[in-house]
Amino acid sequence: MKLNQILSNSIFGKSGTMVSLVSILAVIGPIVIVSAGFWDAISHLQQEPEFFWSPSHIVVYFGVAITACAAIVGCILLFKKSVRGSLKTGINLVIIGSVIQIIAGFGDSLSHDLFGIDGLISWSHQPLEFGLVLASLGSVLILKNREYTKLKTFLPFSITAFLFFTTWLIFNLVLVFGHTVQCIQIYEIFASGCSIL
Repeated sequence: MKLNQILSNSIFGKSGTMVSLVSILAVIGPIVIVSAGFWDAISHLQQEPEFFWSPSHIVVYFGVAITACAAIVGCILLFKKSVRGSLKTGINLVIIGSVIQIIAGFGDSLSHDLFGIDGLISWSHQPLEFGLVLASLGSVLILKNREYTKLKTFLPFSITAFLFFTTWLIFNLVLVFGHTVQCIQIYEIFASGCSIL
């Protein structure tokens, strides 16, 4: 039996199943990333030693790996030419967001090697957050396209995650431009991010 026939008969041969997999992974991955990001921020508050391979960073990049898996399955769908319209756009956004997250992760590793401690605002964190926004927007489009299936239960989570990630990115970008006003006691959790500005 040829490899092509094996793949066609497997779970990855069914486009509907693959779309479901992309959408679920594209929702779960970014949520894992942000949850671990908060864990990392709490570690900063507790003044724990900062290094790239800390437990919180490992969980962040586990979330990136989940999103990357969604992107890989999405690439297979695009290669098979079995999606179009808003579904194709959603899958493209998940792929682009995943690639940005992977590049930003490599940049974050370099940043830690070169500069040590970083904060909320860094040249690698904001691209990672932008990748989160794109991937989560992609998952919204995919799930919206599938809202008449069982996947509709994931749609509220996906929309909430997209809105949260977008708000978080905007907040961080505002910190870049308004850091003298915003780096006050109420933002103590972000003190290390403010200090590098």
